[in-house]
Amino acid sequence: MIELELIKEAIKKRKARSESYRDLEFLRFSDDFQDIPRGTVVFKEDIIWGYPHIGRIFMLERGIREQFEAPFWVEEKVDGYNVRVFKHSDRVLALSRGGYVCPFTTDRLPDLINLSFFEDYPDLVLCMEVAGPENPYIEESPPFVKEDVQAFVFDIGRRNSRELLPVEERLRLVEEYGLPGVRVFGRFSLKEVGKLKEILLELDKERREGVVLKEDSERNKRAKYITSYANLSDIKITSKNMLQLPPEYYTNRILRLVLFLEEESIDKSHELYEKLGRAFIDGLFEAIEEFKREHKVSAHYRCRFRSRENALVFMEQLSKHSRHIQVIQKRLEKEGDFYVLEFEKVFMSMTGLLGHLLGGGLVFD
Repeated sequence: MIELELIKEAIKKRKARSESYRDLEFLRFSDDFQDIPRGTVVFKEDIIWGYPHIGRIFMLERGIREQFEAPFWVEEKVDGYNVRVFKHSDRVLALSRGGYVCPFTTDRLPDLINLSFFEDYPDLVLCMEVAGPENPYIEESPPFVKEDVQAFVFDIGRRNSRELLPVEERLRLVEEYGLPGVRVFGRFSLKEVGKLKEILLELDKERREGVVLKEDSERNKRAKYITSYANLSDIKITSKNMLQLPPEYYTNRILRLVLFLEEESIDKSHELYEKLGRAFIDGLFEAIEEFKREHKVSAHYRCRFRSRENALVFMEQLSKHSRHIQVIQKRLEKEGDFYVLEFEKVFMSMTGLLGHLLGGGLVFD
């Protein structure tokens, strides 16, 4: 449990705050505070701990040698958004990485996972990535999800505990309950880096994000390693809204891209330079053309809900918590078994800057 005095101090320093979801009230840690990770949620009788931070290694072979002391599991890192799914009282809820109850994921849980899992294991927490072209948070989608969204369980935790189950136990439960899981490439020794490099080259060719490495030991050390494709994709997707991101977002990705190519001995080609340039420039050209056409710069989303009410709750929550972004509902209509919600996020900073520059305004360096 978390001591009451620590909670009071976190609230005082604005690292934790009261939140609500319909009739449910809880405390959310909005930032890391002492040893409590961001996204930790405290109910009257339960704590759902925030998912632990996982560091990146930039050089694969040396990073594995420096960070790991025992064999490790290699799993695919899926390009989606992170949720923790758990049973509270008589309902199953999904928490976002930041600790909000996600109305979209909670609404769609019956389509994503076998909920009978929580009847047998009410104290366990499914940590999973949700990905697909019809998700309401990110514009990118892995190539193997062609429509709607899918879930991929990558860890299982416990309520009121920081513990994560060993990989083998998680795999057993995933198979027993038919849960969707991330692809597991196997358990590797510290000397099998060459085999891992081959896997990463294939992932890069297949336009996939990368891997997570999990040491098979009591300390359960983790690290992630990202493909060159994922770094280029991040740059391209965010360039329309680059004003909202710190410069290190891009410098880190360029560095990771170059080190991946160096590690994998990939030739420096004209095509590579062109891809990196296009990743930055294409998004900006799209932003300028959109502004000329519509006087705004935005991203468009479409997602499916089982309940119309949940779609409205989602829109209200998204609008409330969006900073420097205007959220506009475009359409909410019944299609078959689902309510289809279409909305856009208008990037106010980029919209304002382009309006100023294209209108002949001055900028002082």
